[in-house]
Amino acid sequence: MTNDNDISNSYDVLVVGFGPAGAVAAGMLGARGHSTLVVDRLTGIYDKPRAIALDHEILRHFDNMGIADEVLPDIAPFTASQHFGAEGQLIRRIDMVPEPYPLGYTPSMVFTQPPVEAVLRRHAESFDCVKIELGTEMVDLDPQGNEVVATLRDSSDKSQRIAAKYVIGCDGAWSRVRELSGMKLEDLVFDEPWLVVDVQVHETALGKLPQTSAQFCNPARPTSYIIGPKNHRRWEIMLLPGEDPREMEKPGNVWRLLSPWLMPEDGELWRAAAYRFHALVADEWRRGRVMIAGDAAHQQPPFIGQGMCQGLRDVSNLVWRLDRILKGQSSEALLNTYTVERKRHVQTLTGKIKAIGQTICERDPEAAAARDARILAEGGGRPLTITRQEIVPPIEDGLIAEEGTPARGLLFPQPAIVEDPVPRLMDAFTGPEWRLVLDGRRIRMAEGEALAEEIDGIVVKAVVPQGDNAADPASLREKDGVLSAWFDRHGAIAALVRPDHYVFGAARSLADLAEQLSDLHRRLA
Repeated sequence: MTNDNDISNSYDVLVVGFGPAGAVAAGMLGARGHSTLVVDRLTGIYDKPRAIALDHEILRHFDNMGIADEVLPDIAPFTASQHFGAEGQLIRRIDMVPEPYPLGYTPSMVFTQPPVEAVLRRHAESFDCVKIELGTEMVDLDPQGNEVVATLRDSSDKSQRIAAKYVIGCDGAWSRVRELSGMKLEDLVFDEPWLVVDVQVHETALGKLPQTSAQFCNPARPTSYIIGPKNHRRWEIMLLPGEDPREMEKPGNVWRLLSPWLMPEDGELWRAAAYRFHALVADEWRRGRVMIAGDAAHQQPPFIGQGMCQGLRDVSNLVWRLDRILKGQSSEALLNTYTVERKRHVQTLTGKIKAIGQTICERDPEAAAARDARILAEGGGRPLTITRQEIVPPIEDGLIAEEGTPARGLLFPQPAIVEDPVPRLMDAFTGPEWRLVLDGRRIRMAEGEALAEEIDGIVVKAVVPQGDNAADPASLREKDGVLSAWFDRHGAIAALVRPDHYVFGAARSLADLAEQLSDLHRRLA
């Protein structure tokens, strides 16, 4: 063990990296009262947009954190994405599920990253138990028994050693935490050069542009177009063989590529950056007390805008586990399913994104024509509409009930609950905790509470449709029937829901529920 005199401070958790994933991890840990140190080698927020899309699952977490109202001014609905074939014909649409929205929020959204990231940082900084050190780099990790000793170096080249019970590496694609811990990236076989261009378009030129987002699946030059908030528009343009990425970033070349849509006088270039769209995932996401999340753990093509969402799913999956362990409610074995759950989810989603990307990126004219005919045939000769929500998979393995259990691994819906003067979403009544949610038409609160009493921190609520006068008076009444329809669809009378809003399992009977609760109690302890 290291001499205590060598250690300047000790913390529950060290978070390396203060981008969106690191900021959310720090904020979630701070809200739960855990002493947390966050370090980042940079001193400020990158002032240009990189991520552009988020979804209802992520906004639900923002709402749970109490920051939804702060980020909403910089968020807008994600318009449907029209896919145009080699001849410019519409071949497919990717849209979002209709109202009533299953989680209570617009399912697909675009956002402006710098101001949203500023909100995430302010939230983390608001907790007395969270300390932020910017301009500070983590240069070494030394796991020692029940803690990890980290060496930090600031911008003046001054070093210090700190101890933490756990380390979360949210330090990006070139993660030092991943490297020092011996975790390796696996290649999921996708590597294409693209130019990403962000433009702040003048009001007078907005009418010249497509009024929905689009994928131009033109074999001569595949291109994506995204309508961001306000006057922000993004183009993702495939680079062709022989084109120098650095040269293509220069304004003259950028405006040449944008010429089918805009002229230089129509807007201001905000950013032009060449990337290689990769599909990579770490072989392990945890080594002892060191975990990785976000771009440190995976990188994927951006074709349905899930990159940042995946990073925030990582930390929301991880933090509730660390919370239980640090509070003595669960053993460290609870971390064993972190890699299992998140790696498989990333692999499955990346496989779907790769398939979409390979469709878009087809450069052979004959193959592109065959692709267009095949996609139209799938819709019976007409453009088929699919939703972004059906593309994102459930949890397929890990801390969920056994196979065959209804709804295992699905995101749990969030109904609007009737309350004066206006309805409120259900999380306001439960918080992001372990929940036993009952179909109040078929099971009463007292029955659920009696069954769940052995599990630390579980919240029990019953929900019934608005106007059900026969229900237990203790039941919450939902406005739009979202949850009642969900219970009916799964043939269930109750659901066990995790703090990250994924369903452990749904039960068809009281006997099934008792068995699931016993299984959950054993696995949490």
